[in-house]
Amino acid sequence: MGELDGERGAEALISTQSDPAGVPIITVSGDLDLSNAGALEATVSSIAADQPAQLVFDLSALRFMDSAGIAVLLGAAAKVDAVHLRNPSPAVRRVVELTGLTDVLTIEP
Repeated sequence: MGELDGERGAEALISTQSDPAGVPIITVSGDLDLSNAGALEATVSSIAADQPAQLVFDLSALRFMDSAGIAVLLGAAAKVDAVHLRNPSPAVRRVVELTGLTDVLTIEP
């Protein structure tokens, strides 16, 4: 375990914008895991405070997501009427599909 002591956590870049209809879009790129899921959760909470009907997550540049990332997405789904995952990378799509959450987290092409 000593070889892991010097390693930094995963790096994820998070940005926000709204589409022309005002739907919030959260773009996440890099790797999302326990070490940085709190930053995404804070972003979601801030946006959800405005009570949007839906949230869109652009995950096209997200290479990896573990259960902490899934937990943030599920938390978002509990705060709004609909959560859409836009163009998730193949690895992220597989995680969502294997967990059986496609009814809660709608995957957009």
